[in-house]
Amino acid sequence: MSNVESSAPWFCNLVNGVFASHDGVRFFVLLDDCRPIAALPIVANKTAWGNAVEALANYYTALYAPPLANHINEQLMAHLIDAIKAAHAPVTSFRFAPMDPQSNGYRTLFASLKALGLVPFNFFSFGNWYHYVQEDWPAYLKSREGTVRSTIKRMGKKFAASNGTLELICGGAGLERGLTAYQHVYALSWKQAEPFTDFVPGLIRTCAGQGWLRLGVAWLNDQPIAAQIWIVSNGKANIYKLAYDENYKAYAPGTLLTALLMAQAIDVDKVQEIDYLIGDDPYKAAWMSHRRERRGIIAYNPKTIGGLLGLGKEAASRLLKPMADRIKKRWRKPAS
Repeated sequence: MSNVESSAPWFCNLVNGVFASHDGVRFFVLLDDCRPIAALPIVANKTAWGNAVEALANYYTALYAPPLANHINEQLMAHLIDAIKAAHAPVTSFRFAPMDPQSNGYRTLFASLKALGLVPFNFFSFGNWYHYVQEDWPAYLKSREGTVRSTIKRMGKKFAASNGTLELICGGAGLERGLTAYQHVYALSWKQAEPFTDFVPGLIRTCAGQGWLRLGVAWLNDQPIAAQIWIVSNGKANIYKLAYDENYKAYAPGTLLTALLMAQAIDVDKVQEIDYLIGDDPYKAAWMSHRRERRGIIAYNPKTIGGLLGLGKEAASRLLKPMADRIKKRWRKPAS
């Protein structure tokens, strides 16, 4: 499985940590001579007009990529879509996100929905910064901006002189201590509290059990002040979660941890790609070399009232948005 977020361990933790009380979770599997060739993990949400079917994903998901055999086409995928429609009738809409718009799964889903008489649209999910690794750590670091190299050098000395240490935890005896350290740092960071408190601990333990975990912790006088969760599998490193205690911002512990984990991913794990996952945060461009988009598919069933209402709202929104953008641009234009 090339994508961690398409794996059974990922979905097991997602269901247990987020969707445990939801009765609409389903895994639809297409078989060929008793062999699974495609799967669509979904969640069906009840609405006033019927069921809205969505990808089994939420804001913890950076990439929804349903497992598909190489030969899956729109005709085969249509069998799965039909099965979902029958099991959750009436289905008013399908929504799959976030996805790679260049992937076979995205193209096949879009085409199969359209072939079945639904009306699909694509939409923007978020920007995604990444780096294809073609060098060792020293060469990679040399290619970064001077401010990054300077910060690592200066703050590394300052941090060490203040009795600071960096630790990499992949599992074993230090796992629970590392998890506790991460939770301590996260609670003191600028980030909002996790709405599903079991998901991240479950993810850390799951990744450790699979050999995927790279948990970096910055310690200052034996107190954790920064932590990062990276997931490494199949030649790819995902930078999943990061946090630091703002009281110690002057030490740039986040930058130091990123450098530690970058060196590990490039020179030890020998990954081919490093992925910052979700969002266009300005700091990501300092570490990554490329940007792409993650997009989604929303498809309405015009044979249902709910689908027609959603389709009308979608069409109106897409027609009016360019007009609204032009009006805003005109009003912002400075007077000559």
